[in-house]
Amino acid sequence: MITVYKKTDLGLDQVDEVAPGTWIHLIDPTRAEVEQLLTVIDIPEDFVIAALDEDERARTDREDGVTLIILRVPYFFGQDEDLPYGTVPLGIILTNGYLVTVCKYHTGIAEDLLGYRIKGLSTVKHVRLILHILLVTAQKYLAYLRHIDAAIATVEERLQRSLRNEEVLQLLRYQNCLVYFTTGLKSNQLVMQRLQKSQLFSRSEEDEELLEDVLIENSQALEMTQISENILGQDMDAFASIISNNLNVVMKFLASATILVSVPTLVASIYGMNIDLPLQGSPYAFVIVMGAALLVAAVMLWTFWRRDWL
Repeated sequence: MITVYKKTDLGLDQVDEVAPGTWIHLIDPTRAEVEQLLTVIDIPEDFVIAALDEDERARTDREDGVTLIILRVPYFFGQDEDLPYGTVPLGIILTNGYLVTVCKYHTGIAEDLLGYRIKGLSTVKHVRLILHILLVTAQKYLAYLRHIDAAIATVEERLQRSLRNEEVLQLLRYQNCLVYFTTGLKSNQLVMQRLQKSQLFSRSEEDEELLEDVLIENSQALEMTQISENILGQDMDAFASIISNNLNVVMKFLASATILVSVPTLVASIYGMNIDLPLQGSPYAFVIVMGAALLVAAVMLWTFWRRDWL
């Protein structure tokens, strides 16, 4: 899908024609759409292919006056997936008069950028637009991180009463998500630092300040992700011990119950033998024998309770 945005008096609006000064946003484009774009804009085809490669790392490249910036942006794959949250590559291609963004997934970066109603945002000021894309990406990491922390808290609450490994496996999934987030944020940080030091394109003083804000926001997201990852990693062993302890409590209760039940069972087994037994001629034999058995069981129950064996 190809979406074209252009600066108007009302802000950034979607238009139908690809022209200089527009922002072309591609989401999982078909081969025909890529060829259509390449006939209008002179950019290397390899840049588009690289942006659609799910394993592409964050980097920058330049060829024939065309600049490629690849970021790792957060993406929600689905709660039922093995990896609910991860990162996917977003390619930013900058050429004379055009700005092209390419991604295999609908990450919502463009919608977030348009929804913020950023003052002075223009498709003509390519550097400014790229910096705002970087800023929105860092903010999206923070938003998804809050979702992950909330999900982890819910799982941990269930895990305190759990006897199964399902909750631990869910925590492991979220731990993997945090690892991908940490890797993506680190690689994005390196790209931003390279943009700050290099002369890939000229920047105004205002752009320099915005880039500083982007670096701060990305650093904050990276630090918070690392904190969550470290805390979760330390808690995983503790929660595994909690599950083992919960299971031990159940087994202790079942063992105590088995011992208590065995006393009346033993007495009933003995008095069920076909031999001469005490009180066998008494009409109160059953009441006396079972009463004694229950009394012994009651004493054992009190002893178990006093020793906290139940």
